[in-house]
Amino acid sequence: MIVFRSADEIPEDFGPSVVAIGKFDGLHAGHRAIVDKLLVDAASRDVATVAVTFDRNPLQTIAPERCPEAVVGVEQKIDLLSDTGLDAALVLSFDEALAAVSAEDFVTRFLVEGLATQRVLVGEDFRFGRGGAGDAALLARMGEAHGFSVEVVGDVASAAVPGGEGRRVSSTWIRELLAAGEVERAAKLLGRSHAVRGTVVRGLQRGRQLGFPTANLAPDVSGFVPADGVYAGWLVVRRPEGELGSGARYPAAISVGTNPTFDDVPERVVEAHVIDRDGLDLYDRHVDVEFVGRIRPMTAFDGIEALVAQMTLDVHRARDLLSGARP
Repeated sequence: MIVFRSADEIPEDFGPSVVAIGKFDGLHAGHRAIVDKLLVDAASRDVATVAVTFDRNPLQTIAPERCPEAVVGVEQKIDLLSDTGLDAALVLSFDEALAAVSAEDFVTRFLVEGLATQRVLVGEDFRFGRGGAGDAALLARMGEAHGFSVEVVGDVASAAVPGGEGRRVSSTWIRELLAAGEVERAAKLLGRSHAVRGTVVRGLQRGRQLGFPTANLAPDVSGFVPADGVYAGWLVVRRPEGELGSGARYPAAISVGTNPTFDDVPERVVEAHVIDRDGLDLYDRHVDVEFVGRIRPMTAFDGIEALVAQMTLDVHRARDLLSGARP
């Protein structure tokens, strides 16, 4: 998938195209319904398929006090969009300059002049342009003037999550589930296990001293970190940029929290113990940590012996849970 970071990067002869516009935070089932419809519509046309999205939630610029934490980081989002089979993504930096662009100028600059759009798909809650003045109705009127059609793709309701039957699939709901540690329910809305991305750094080496060495992620992790606790999941080593092939995947017991038994970790840490694999050197490697299932909440133990006994049980439970999960 080609990634454009501004309209200036789009070749003059690019297009024609069909376009889906949205924040696409998490690329959940509702977002995928839009992208899937776009791919089907484009199949009978000799056109490029493009997602237009942003490098951050617009609220981060417009009203940071109301901006929720992102489900995925921007590079994760780009990877997820690429996996759908789209030809290109226009990832706009939502700074103050873009926030000041009127809805009409947005359409002219990016959709008409930049992407030579023939068709645009958006979700039901779509707004765009300065002050959110643009909506699907305005987009459709401009489409009539500029020769492109517009379709609003309806919301997707989930029947797969117990207790949430009929609720609209949204990034807000996914954040609620992750904040409660309910990664398995979140996965049903995402269509995959939730993951965070980061760089492995040196920690206090306490896991190694206790017989359970861990790969500690740097604090600037990308993606929504679920509730404190112990999880079963996968550690995926990402290939360096430019290197072909997918990275190695390892089953892992994952800890999220501040290590209350020792009470000497000032901020939440994501750390993963690779199961049944010794001698891995992961320092400075870029990794994804995927959360498959929660084993237990974070707990303070009365001494090292009790902690080690519980960690042994955690690893056994993680191994058992992952043995039935598709790697």
